[in-house]
Amino acid sequence: MKLSLFLIGLSLFFGCKGDKKDAHIDRKDEGVELDISLSGSLQNPAFSPDNQSIVFTRFLNGYNEEPAEIYKYHLTTKELVLLVGDGSANVNLPGTAWVNGKIVFSSAREPHDEIYMIDENGQSGEEIQITDRAGKVAYEPTFSPDGKWVVFESHILDVEAHGVIVKYKADGSSSYVALSEENDDCRQPNWSPKGDKILYQKLDGGQWNIWTMDNNGEHPFQVTKNMGNCTDASFSGDGQSIVFSSDYQVEIANIFSINIDGTNRKKLTNFDGYDGATSISSDGNKLVFESTNGDPDESKGSKIILMGL
Repeated sequence: MKLSLFLIGLSLFFGCKGDKKDAHIDRKDEGVELDISLSGSLQNPAFSPDNQSIVFTRFLNGYNEEPAEIYKYHLTTKELVLLVGDGSANVNLPGTAWVNGKIVFSSAREPHDEIYMIDENGQSGEEIQITDRAGKVAYEPTFSPDGKWVVFESHILDVEAHGVIVKYKADGSSSYVALSEENDDCRQPNWSPKGDKILYQKLDGGQWNIWTMDNNGEHPFQVTKNMGNCTDASFSGDGQSIVFSSDYQVEIANIFSINIDGTNRKKLTNFDGYDGATSISSDGNKLVFESTNGDPDESKGSKIILMGL
């Protein structure tokens, strides 16, 4: 099937009308806004293991404005299910947030942010708490491919800087293992499909770059260089490339890909506004991400876009 016919099919499939007054439909690329009937800001989409659904965060009061809920959405039936909604900030991360029937997320419920998981068919109130540490908070978790470990961003309570990448067994049977240095600022980790690597973003000289390391914290490698701020990264299904958001040669961030060795940099989206927080399907055929017309921090919220690759 020719690409043009495939993309027309996507537009019809997701219920987008040609005369709809929505800037996302007027993109310069082939991204299509998903027909999700929710107000607020829809962010951080991540594919299910079978690529038939996504999980995402809904901030109720605007972009990154708490409280936030966790939803799943079926791409074919358009069934929308609230998984987590207790009135606090519940946030999933793009990438490997959904593994082996479980979805992992962070929650700001009392006493402070910790990591939780819920069954993919669960209901709000059925969450299981994974981490529990006095004096330290946990954000932005993802699973290892077998679902046995979580990796997340750790901070000292009330200290925004100096994020540390930490891994911990989801069943609580391990100690907390710090994978990055406390003097650095490392965030948003994602596990590779084979489980041998973890990517993360690191702040250095006032700029964020994407790095990888072995799953034990050894052999850190800087993947992006001289590309502006590079954030919100996740692995491709084969683990050989990384998709991420960057403001390289654009006014506001778009989506890029790069090989894990730092070669073959490509711009994947072409939009005058903001594209970020992206995930790629395990078969490599689809990209899903959040998008707004301009600076997301000055917007009422983002929408979720699906694009064929």
